[in-house]
Amino acid sequence: MLKIYNSLTRKKDIFEPLIPNQVSLYACGITVYDYCHIGHARTTIAFDLITRFLRYSGFSVKYIRNITDIDDKIIDRAQKNNEAWTTLTERFIAAMREDFSALNILPPSAEPRATEAMDIIIQLVSRLVENKVAYVADNGDVYFSVEKYPNYGTLSCQDLEHLQAGARVHVTQEKKNPLDFVLWKSAKAGEPSWPSPWGAGRPGWHIECSAMSMQALGEQFDLHGGGHDLLFPHHENERAQAEAATGKKFVNYWLHVGFVQVDNEKMSKSLNNFFTIRDVLKTFDAETVRYFLVASHYRSQVNYSEDNLRQARASLTTLYIALDDVPEMDKNTVMSTELEAYRAEFIAAMEDDFNTPVAVSTLFTMASQLNKFKQSESEVASQYAALLKELGNVLGILQQFPRDFLQQSQTQVTSIGADKIDLLIAERVLARTQKNWALSDQIRQKLDDLGVILEDGASGTQWRWK
Repeated sequence: MLKIYNSLTRKKDIFEPLIPNQVSLYACGITVYDYCHIGHARTTIAFDLITRFLRYSGFSVKYIRNITDIDDKIIDRAQKNNEAWTTLTERFIAAMREDFSALNILPPSAEPRATEAMDIIIQLVSRLVENKVAYVADNGDVYFSVEKYPNYGTLSCQDLEHLQAGARVHVTQEKKNPLDFVLWKSAKAGEPSWPSPWGAGRPGWHIECSAMSMQALGEQFDLHGGGHDLLFPHHENERAQAEAATGKKFVNYWLHVGFVQVDNEKMSKSLNNFFTIRDVLKTFDAETVRYFLVASHYRSQVNYSEDNLRQARASLTTLYIALDDVPEMDKNTVMSTELEAYRAEFIAAMEDDFNTPVAVSTLFTMASQLNKFKQSESEVASQYAALLKELGNVLGILQQFPRDFLQQSQTQVTSIGADKIDLLIAERVLARTQKNWALSDQIRQKLDDLGVILEDGASGTQWRWK
């Protein structure tokens, strides 16, 4: 029985999809004006593993992740770069997809862009104006009237009176209430714009997601999420405008992913303390980065540091050592009762609000057992390895050939190449054949100093990084 922590109810709710065995999921995507950072990776990987587990559990999942390709930040960056805003967005969309692919993030079912949804956005704004919950200001902007939506603030636990008291007094005079938010912005000179009933302009950020999600999934759907920073005002505003337009409950379950922190502060571009995915991947391999992010519960805060990434690498190495040199399981083999118990343990953890720390601990217990069986019961070991990879795939890890991972170049450890390592190993084998034990030990020590561990076995000498 799957339970999901629902930001709306502030408790774990039993998951009951609107349509049996089908899940509709929308996650807020990237505003493409720069390279994605590790905070983006954390949120996107969280919804990737949620989608993977739902599908593993037998659900048919329609997963929508939008692209915000028109925004103040995009326009400002394009102007600073002296380039077309469309050129900017296309470049960073391509970079985003490269980064996400490297992290083994599966493509969503659809990836709508704001600029391709103008018709549905304008229709939704028109509907809100007709319902008298939105108004056209004298300057041509269209605003949502927060006072016309009685439930405003309930998703994010905000007190309306407190918000109004704390609102900045220098907000545009066209607003009737300082909390009202823009649905349609009238065009400014030199900015991209689209025709509308209220004149040329472009949409506000919040209306884009309501329009794209409802266009893809309908006026009501199961799951909606993003980073915790989107809870207010973005998701609060999304919910308000969608429900004010349709009169229906917009989303049944709201999910929010915890921050990545650096020195106890949220990682973000605005604080200039962010690390881009591609910069991190220059030092650490992609699977290590992914493991670092999935090993913590998606709602928890994660502290980014190179030490924590090195620990993640060491943990993954432990799992891959267990998988190394294990024969493939016969496809006709029936899993033992003990193994099915491990599968059930993993599923139970994931059904408890996607509790990956407990799920990962199950993988390590299995790896420990696998190491015991490798030398004595190869068929049992094969079953353990098969299930370990199967469950690892739910988390998006453990899909490489073990020796490839263990011999993967780690530039932060050494610059020595695999060819040089193989040559030294060959020299050591020759020394051992000639019973030159002193030279053999010298070569082993040299490799150890370079971060290379040798493993002598019946099939010969193999190596891996420490």
